Amino acid sequence: MATLFTKILQGEIPGRFVYRDDHCAAFLTIAPLRPGHTLVVPIAEVDHWIDLPEELSTHLFTVAQRIARGIQEAFQPEKVGMIIAGLEVRHVHIHLSPIWGLGDLNFERQEQNPDPAMLDDAMQRIRQAIDWSPQREPEA
Repeated sequence: MATLFTKILQGEIPGRFVYRDDHCAAFLTIAPLRPGHTLVVPIAEVDHWIDLPEELSTHLFTVAQRIARGIQEAFQPEKVGMIIAGLEVRHVHIHLSPIWGLGDLNFERQEQNPDPAMLDDAMQRIRQAIDWSPQREPEA
């Protein structure tokens, strides 16, 4: 059965994409810790990050670094936090979130009903910071 993220990647469920190529995509989470909280997800359904093929793992972390730099530029946090948990959705995903302290990584503080305008603004700010738009051809 397809994961929630596969359904987003295939367009069955809408997603606010900030990046996509042939191997992975990055989109805003629907329950952000902070504005700009983004997930980097491989196209392939892999449950545990330690099971990623080395080449895909390298690519995923390279893309995560690019997205994190965009979040840094767009939101000017002290740091961009990164977490790989994978307990809610059994499909590898890297959480990237602007942080000013450790409390900003507390998943009990997720915004369950975020303002769609805030999400749209965050999406546009990250896209602009990394110079990406969905009209472009996927990058390898």
